[in-house]
Amino acid sequence: MTTEQQIASFRDSWSALRAEIGKVIVGHDEIVEGTLTAILAGGHVLLEGVPGLGKTLLVRTLSEVLDLPFNRIQFTPDLMPADILGTNLVVESPAGRREFQFQKGPIFAQIILADEINRATPKTQSAMLEAMQEKSVTAGGEIRKLAEPFFVLATQNPIDQEGTYPLPEAQLDRFFFKLVVGYPSRAELTEVLTRTTENTKAEVKKVLNHDAVTELQKLVRQVPVASHVKDYAVRLVLATHPKTDTAAPIANQYLRFGSSPRGGQCLILAGKVRALTQGRFNVSFDDIQAVATAALRHRLILNFEAEAEGVTTDLIIAKILSEVPKDAAAVAA
Repeated sequence: MTTEQQIASFRDSWSALRAEIGKVIVGHDEIVEGTLTAILAGGHVLLEGVPGLGKTLLVRTLSEVLDLPFNRIQFTPDLMPADILGTNLVVESPAGRREFQFQKGPIFAQIILADEINRATPKTQSAMLEAMQEKSVTAGGEIRKLAEPFFVLATQNPIDQEGTYPLPEAQLDRFFFKLVVGYPSRAELTEVLTRTTENTKAEVKKVLNHDAVTELQKLVRQVPVASHVKDYAVRLVLATHPKTDTAAPIANQYLRFGSSPRGGQCLILAGKVRALTQGRFNVSFDDIQAVATAALRHRLILNFEAEAEGVTTDLIIAKILSEVPKDAAAVAA
């Protein structure tokens, strides 16, 4: 298959996914595209928004259009790590002897909905770290590999802080994108009410199976990135590091810590996916800029001054994007 045919196949799959999800999800184009981008890049997604905006419905619909095993984990304060990973149980063998047997937890699927993930204790949240990064689970004294592709799609409510625990920075960093789900427009809300209060039910069909998802992920990795575009992504990440020679002025003023190298990885991979959706087999500056906010907003840690003044990470990223030149020669000059 030629490169042009691969790009056309990628765009066809992308369009089919968007069309099927659109049968259920009204609007939220940026959220849907961001979620699909992360999945095709092999990453996890954190969806943040107030209740009732369709976050959980989006993940459920995604599990219906992708022919992959799906499990939902409802995070609560009393949830324990073993409830996620699994545990050893005493069972009776055919020979009548009692022995330990590992009972797999819900993490052993390929699409995981971590619903209201910030309601679990830090101890339970930490159970997700190895699974999200290493695609494996250590339980019962043994390392057990998870089936790939493996995605964690987590939701959290930003306004109800009672009975919640902030996600540790190490866990936030493992999310490819953080997507903020906003309120629907007037027309979108009207359509939501029409679909949900009348006797209509959308039927969605499977679009991609395990092999198809894997092939698309491999194609994403093959997209070339020119050295000057890669350097631009590097300079964006370095500009978020306060008190360094490369820091942007706004980073020095409002940030305690900047993005980790994972932020740069996400910029490049998400840029590759966007390039393919645009019908190109090369990454541009615009691709990097378009994905920067979703890739970096959860990787920047604000200082007290920023919190006191109500400065957000989105504002800081926008300022950095406007100040960091695309041309490396301008930096040297």
